[in-house]
Amino acid sequence: MTGIARSTGVASRDGNHPASRTSPAKKRRWLAEVGWKYPVAVLVAFYALFPLVYVVSASLNPRGSLASSSALFSAVDFSNFAALSGTSYWTWVGNTLLVGGVASVGAVLMGAAGAYAFSRFRFSGRRASLTGLLIVQMFPQALAFVAIFLMLLTIGEVVPALGINSKLALICVYLGGALGANTFLMYGFFNTIPIEIDESAKIDGATHAQIFWRLIMPLVTPILAVVALLAFIAAFGDYILARIILVSEDNWTLAVGMYQWVSNQLTSRWGLFAAGSVLASIPVLALFLSLQRYIVGGLTQGSVKG
Repeated sequence: MTGIARSTGVASRDGNHPASRTSPAKKRRWLAEVGWKYPVAVLVAFYALFPLVYVVSASLNPRGSLASSSALFSAVDFSNFAALSGTSYWTWVGNTLLVGGVASVGAVLMGAAGAYAFSRFRFSGRRASLTGLLIVQMFPQALAFVAIFLMLLTIGEVVPALGINSKLALICVYLGGALGANTFLMYGFFNTIPIEIDESAKIDGATHAQIFWRLIMPLVTPILAVVALLAFIAAFGDYILARIILVSEDNWTLAVGMYQWVSNQLTSRWGLFAAGSVLASIPVLALFLSLQRYIVGGLTQGSVKG
C-alpha cells in the first residue's frame, strides 16, 4: 500500500509539474501571436475615430472656434447647422452631387466600354494603347492644370457650355482624367469572365451590344460599383480643378465653397465648416455602405489578373 501511495504521489506530482511549466509558455505564445493585436487595434481605432469625434464636437460648439473646442462636447448647440441655411451651402451640395453623380456614371460607362474592347477584341495597337494608358496615369495631375485652363478658355470661345465656369466642362475633365485608370482596373476584371460566354452568345445570334449589356455587365457588377464609388469620391472631394474651372459662387462645389469660410484666418468660420463637413459626409457614407458588398471583390479580382 505504501508503494502504491508513493507511486501515486509521484505520478500526481509529475503530472502537475509540466502543466505548471507550460501555463506561462502558453500565455507568452498567446501574447506573441494574438494578444498584441488588441492594443494595436485600440490605437488604430482611436487614431481613426478621434478626428471624426473632434469635428462633430466642433460642429456642435456655438462659438465657432477650434480653440474653444479643445474640451469635447463642452457645449451642444445646433446653431451652426441652422446657420447653413443662410449661406449658399445647399446650392453647393446640389452642384457637388450633380457633378459627382454624372462623373461617376460616365466613368463607369466609358471605362466599361474601353475595358470590354481591350479584353475581347484583338486589333493592332492594342498592347501599345494599354501601355500608353498606364504611362499617362504616372504623371502627376498638377502638370495639366495650366493646359486644362488654357484649353477650356479656347474651347469656351467656340462652345461656351464647355468653357470656364461650366459644370459640364468640369465633368468632362474628370472623365478624361480618370479614363485610363478606370479602364485598366476594369480590364483586369473583364479578363476573369470566360470568353466562352461570348462565343456561346454569338452562336445564338447575339450582337456585341447584346453581349455587352445583357451578359457581361451583370457579371462585372462588383468592379462597376468600385469605379463608381472611386469616381464619386474623387469628384466630391476635389478642390484644385473645381477652383480653377468654376468661377462664380453659384457654380462652386462644396470643397471650393467651404474653403472660403476658413481661408481668412481673421474671419474663419470653423463652426460652419465643421457642420458642413458632417452633413457632407452623409452621401459618401451612404454610398459606401450601399456598395460595400461589391468593393472587396471588385478590387481584389480586378487587380490579380490582367
